[in-house]
Amino acid sequence: LYEKVRKLAVNAWSCVNAPAQHAAIEALSGPQDAVGEMMAEFDARRKLVVDLLNGIPGVSCITPKGAFYAFPNIAGTGRMAKELASDLLEGPGVATIGGPDFGILGEGYLRLSYANSQDNIREALARMRRFLGEE
Repeated sequence: LYEKVRKLAVNAWSCVNAPAQHAAIEALSGPQDAVGEMMAEFDARRKLVVDLLNGIPGVSCITPKGAFYAFPNIAGTGRMAKELASDLLEGPGVATIGGPDFGILGEGYLRLSYANSQDNIREALARMRRFLGEE
């Protein structure tokens, strides 16, 4: 039974299925207006998150050049990254990931996603600022 299932699995998982390939062709060959609009929106979100993070005492953030994540340095807060990430989630409800989850050099950093609306980003970082100010 294993060999028969393995043969099926290899064909199912070793390459992209045909419907997905056809969808990709359509997406890449069709109008690209939405791509430019989304790129501009993510650029605005990136600038917003960096500006707001740099306005929080003890936090500094360089401008990310890829993906939609910021990786601010939180060493100035005096907090350990994973502990702070947990406290931010449990307290003001701000989801972050402690830098050590990305390797041993990640202590002193948090990862935040800016794949959300600008209003939600403003709200989350206002909560983070208030939380850190209360300590």
